[in-house]
Amino acid sequence: MDFRARIKELCQSKGLTQKDLADKMGISDISLNKTLRGDYPQLQSLERIANALEVDIAELFVRNTPDSEVNGYVKVKGTLYEVHSFEDLEKLLKLK
Repeated sequence: MDFRARIKELCQSKGLTQKDLADKMGISDISLNKTLRGDYPQLQSLERIANALEVDIAELFVRNTPDSEVNGYVKVKGTLYEVHSFEDLEKLLKLK
């Protein structure tokens, strides 16, 4: 599942609009929209989104089920990393 679709799904489940999410993050909805439209999200942005949604960052990529896999790309300090597992995300969180 694409992280953008997952964020939308999480917002809907919590009764939040994109503007509500942006407000919780302390940014404009235009800034959030730019973040979500970008090809590769910054890890810091994903952390802020996860915190605002009160979920673990891994939940932005997949539903939390035992057989779920993470597949995507995340940018940390200007370097693009491929993510295939929750462990990959944990390693990236330690890099920041």
